[in-house]
Amino acid sequence: MTLEEFNALSEREAREVLTPCVNIAEWVEALIHARPFASTEAAVAVATQASENWQPEAVSRALAQHPRIGERVQGDSREAALSRAEQATLGLGAQQTADALLQGNQQYEQRFGRVFLIRAKGRTPDEILMHLHRRLQNSDAQEWRETAEQLQQITLLRFRELLR
Repeated sequence: MTLEEFNALSEREAREVLTPCVNIAEWVEALIHARPFASTEAAVAVATQASENWQPEAVSRALAQHPRIGERVQGDSREAALSRAEQATLGLGAQQTADALLQGNQQYEQRFGRVFLIRAKGRTPDEILMHLHRRLQNSDAQEWRETAEQLQQITLLRFRELLR
């Protein structure tokens, strides 16, 4: 979709295309009400600002929509399609790495009580596994910050792709 097409969407239509980027209503509403944007850079700047300092409750709501890393995403929602595309680059052919990610996910969920979230795009399975093991050593506060940062990266990538 072009920037001009995005600017011309009704509020309802804009909400429908933005929510799969991240299921945080405050972020979606901030972008809807900041339109029209003069440039993609201006839109991304607003998206970035609106994603700063997300509260744990908002991050938790958004995490409910994210699959485990390495897990085959089911469903036909726009969010599921985005997750499948992002994880497709992982090429999880090595069973050993896939098994290690599954085990790491389980450890993470036991430790932090939520799904492990990381921007998969541009990372190899081994890199993701390294980050997973490192993040298992984080304090709760450190991990909330890092999870929010990863969610922001995913959201901004999805938003940029939306405007291509």
